[in-house]
Amino acid sequence: MYWEAFGRKLGAALGPPERGRAFIARHLHRDRGVVALAPGGRHVVGVAGYRLGGRGLTGGGVRDVLTGYGHLRGLPRLAVLALLERTPRPGELVMDGIAVEASHRGMGTGSRLLAEIAAVAAEAGCSRIRLDVVDVNPRARALYERHGFRAVRTERTPYLKGLMGFGAVTTMHRAVPARTGEGPR
Repeated sequence: MYWEAFGRKLGAALGPPERGRAFIARHLHRDRGVVALAPGGRHVVGVAGYRLGGRGLTGGGVRDVLTGYGHLRGLPRLAVLALLERTPRPGELVMDGIAVEASHRGMGTGSRLLAEIAAVAAEAGCSRIRLDVVDVNPRARALYERHGFRAVRTERTPYLKGLMGFGAVTTMHRAVPARTGEGPR
C-alpha cells in the first residue's frame, strides 16, 4: 500500500518496484507510523508515517543504499533521496506520508490517521506538524486543509516532473494544541 501511494516518487531512487518494496520493508521503523485496521483488525487499510527524534517511518541510510544497490547504482539514488529528505525543527513532527487503501478512501480513514498523528505530536510535546503535499494530489491537500493544515510555501519543481511525476511541492503546517489530562494515551 505504501509503495502504491509513493512508488512514483520513490521509484526513481529505489526502483524497480519489487526491489523498492523489499528495501522499504527491510528498513521500516514501525514505531514511526500509525495504522488503520479494517473491521475485525486483521487487515491494514491505512498508514501514516512521521519523522520525529531523528527517525522516520522509512529508513535506510547511505550504507544501506550502497549495500543494497551497489556503489555505481547507489550514488545516484542517494542524490534523489536527498531531494526528499525533511528534517523536523525543534518542537515539530514531520509527516512522512499517508496512504489509504483505495477501497477505504472517503470513509474517514485518513481523518482518523491524522487525528492519531496529532495525538502522537502532542504526546511528544510538539507544537507543530509539518508536511509536504505534491501538486498532483489535490485530494490529499483537501484532506489536510479540512484538518487545519495551512499552506505556508509552495516550491516549483519542474525538474522533478519527469523523474517523480510532480511539478510543485506545498509545505503545510498545523498547530498542535498542548495536551491536557493525565498520563499517556
